[in-house]
Amino acid sequence: MMKKSDKIYIAGHRGMVGSAIQRKLQKEGFKNLVYKTSSNLDLRRQEAVERFFEMEQIDYVFLAAAKVGGIHANNTYRADFLYDNLAIQNNVIHSAYKSEVKKLMFLGSSCIYPKLANQPLKEEYLLTGPLENTNEPYAIAKIAGIKLIEALRDQHDCNFISVMPTNLYGPNDNYDLQTSHVLPALLRKFTEAKIRQAKHVTIWGTGSPLREFLHVDDMADACYFLMQHYNEKQFINIGSGEDISILELAQLIQEITGFEGEILHDRSKPDGTPRKLMDVSKLEKLGWEAKIDLREGITKVYEEYVRTIGQSNNRTTNEDR
Repeated sequence: MMKKSDKIYIAGHRGMVGSAIQRKLQKEGFKNLVYKTSSNLDLRRQEAVERFFEMEQIDYVFLAAAKVGGIHANNTYRADFLYDNLAIQNNVIHSAYKSEVKKLMFLGSSCIYPKLANQPLKEEYLLTGPLENTNEPYAIAKIAGIKLIEALRDQHDCNFISVMPTNLYGPNDNYDLQTSHVLPALLRKFTEAKIRQAKHVTIWGTGSPLREFLHVDDMADACYFLMQHYNEKQFINIGSGEDISILELAQLIQEITGFEGEILHDRSKPDGTPRKLMDVSKLEKLGWEAKIDLREGITKVYEEYVRTIGQSNNRTTNEDR
């Protein structure tokens, strides 16, 4: 069990996932938290990472740092996604082992599962079939991280664990249409279309793929729970246990944003994996379940996004003056 006095390093604290873990730990009364921005510590540099761990003497690590993006980014920057993620996780995990960190949590992704795996996705389905091609490099990096954790446990008896969150959304998400995931991309598209009074919004593919979504604050709550109570070799899924089609998601966001135009499909764009629903029975048996309903969660995120747009517009107006 983590103590309030323990020194905890959150790798990737400025990202959506890392910042949610930071909020959760602070809410629980943890104050001895360590952060480093990428400009102060490039996690791709082995010597720099090893030196950091030697100096800081970290007790616990949440490894949430990663190069992430949606279908377009994953498929376009394939070498970057493979190299950067391998370098980041290898350096942090190995340095944590060398400096005798008490416990490390490695955060992966549901894309590690085979493209056509049976649904819902059970932990034992890993490496039972080909991956989805569009995000294969990212998935391979995450699989390598899982296997490194397992190998360190086998060879050196490290109490390191891996967790695989489903598709996440929430505060500090990425809304860049070239690199974002589907939910924030749709939220931005519908919000801007409403402001412009556009006649339609175009979504990628057929809209038929099914996806599961989890609010990042729920994810952080699960990570905190597992860091305190889970010590097994096998990685564990984190999700809501419910999915929705991309078209239904678009329609829900359309309703929340109040956009009154039409939804069109760009069928030249890829759908990706037909379905990705996590089997969370293992997590639920341990005593944890998601709490934030999808409609409730997206509504909160939309309100935050609109406030951010307003603040950005106010700054621009003031600067122009």
